[in-house]
Amino acid sequence: MFSDIGALELVTLVVLAVLVFGPDKLPKVIQDVSRFVRKVRDFSDSAKEDIRSELGPEFKDFEFEDLNPKTFLRKQMEQNEDLRELKELRGSFDLKKEMNEVADAVHGREPQTSAVNGSPGAVPAVNGTPDLLKKQDKPDTPERPPYDSDAT
Repeated sequence: MFSDIGALELVTLVVLAVLVFGPDKLPKVIQDVSRFVRKVRDFSDSAKEDIRSELGPEFKDFEFEDLNPKTFLRKQMEQNEDLRELKELRGSFDLKKEMNEVADAVHGREPQTSAVNGSPGAVPAVNGTPDLLKKQDKPDTPERPPYDSDAT
């Protein structure tokens, strides 16, 4: 419950509790708080058991953590045989290679496996069409945008 509280935060809480409640009342406050937490835990455990008994024997192994959508989907995906095959297929799929092949097919180029211009996977422009996958270099001569006096 308090696993993310560091030593400095814990010391600060203790000093703050001593200042607020005083050293005389602090043990009584700690007992009251621990008793309250214990009652809340007992209440939630009994509520869970009541719900499990009302659901019937077919839900004997029901866990309330399964109500979390992420946990539920993760369990369902692990149990499904088709999804295991889909995971294997996804692991063997190389998106970058496929994108390069599609771009080559669109531009009518032959797929290239060697590095061009010192960058791996770069494909030069063919017939004046720019390569959309390659990062554009800045022009050597700075071009000024057209000036519109009405816009300023």
